[in-house]
Amino acid sequence: MMIPVLLGVIIIVFSIMYITPGDPARMILGEAAPASAVAELRESLGLNGSYFSQLFTYVKKLVFEFDLGYSYASKKPVINEILERFPTTLLLATLSVTISVVVGVTMGIISATKQYSIFDKIATSIALLGVSMPTFWAGLMAVIIFAVHLRWLPASGSYGWEYWILPSLTLGLSSSATIMRMTRSSMLEVIRQDYIRTARAKGQKESVVIMFHALKNAMIPVVTVIGMRFGALLGGSVLIESVFAIPGLGKFIIDSINMRDNPVVQGGVLLLALSFSICNLLVDILYGFIDPRIKSQYSVLKKRGRKTNVAA
Repeated sequence: MMIPVLLGVIIIVFSIMYITPGDPARMILGEAAPASAVAELRESLGLNGSYFSQLFTYVKKLVFEFDLGYSYASKKPVINEILERFPTTLLLATLSVTISVVVGVTMGIISATKQYSIFDKIATSIALLGVSMPTFWAGLMAVIIFAVHLRWLPASGSYGWEYWILPSLTLGLSSSATIMRMTRSSMLEVIRQDYIRTARAKGQKESVVIMFHALKNAMIPVVTVIGMRFGALLGGSVLIESVFAIPGLGKFIIDSINMRDNPVVQGGVLLLALSFSICNLLVDILYGFIDPRIKSQYSVLKKRGRKTNVAA
């Protein structure tokens, strides 16, 4: 399913950039450039063709040559420009999802085991606030409080480990709210099962019951949310990178949109879509290691397929 998804992403992004007002050739040369120079540049960039001819050329080069084109601004291959900045975005997403998993899963477990307690009510309220709060607004507030007023942390850049604290916490704490709510609801469903009562009746420690019996069986929906959040963080870091001036792929896409650098925008969004699809694929594969029943279902289907082939 990754192939039709990525093909759909290519068509949608190409169509949006095609109908967006503005002339890339005029923006490259400037408003004072003569019309003849603009027309010549449009011809060299292949912008004079029809919508379908441009789309066909772009898809053909991408599929058969893995060619994302050249940046209008830097004249460099788009694939090189993207790969230079993608590790920064990947690092930010990895730090953020690590924070969100640690905070979200821990708070979700405690809230489920202490349902309706003061901690549960406070954690649920914080989670609701975190889900409702836009990340770019949270980032701006973090800059104003911790960088401008308190002067504890730098406001922008990526020149050392201290520069990653504010953006990682902004993205991570926002995502931890979703993971916390899913962990809590999944744990509440599991700890009411009969096998949990049986484990307690056998004299198992409560920590062993929660961590090795309940949590493992509650992890399927939690892992799904974590995988989706990681993919979303790769794309969601676009705004945060702009707020904190981090030279990652997200900020590069925003700058390219303003400059009408279409090949960069299309290539950047395609890479983010591919990353999201790979995250979902890895989550599906991880299901088999978390829940043996899922792995056994695939084994049964494989054996049935072998028997059918032998009979045929």
